Amino acid sequence: MADNKITLTLVKSLIGRLPAHKACAAGLGIRRMHQTVSVIDTPENRGMINKISYMLKVED
Repeated sequence: MADNKITLTLVKSLIGRLPAHKACAAGLGIRRMHQTVSVIDTPENRGMINKISYMLKVED
């Protein structure tokens, strides 16, 4: 399997979100607004990204 990375940036605040959505952001390593992280493209990470896609900017 290739070492594909996805770059994620949080563009909407975590304040007032569902606990499960906050947990997805934490699981992806996102802590604050406008923070950019790179994660490995796995089905688990894709599921978390899909769940909180309305808060993220995703770049392949």
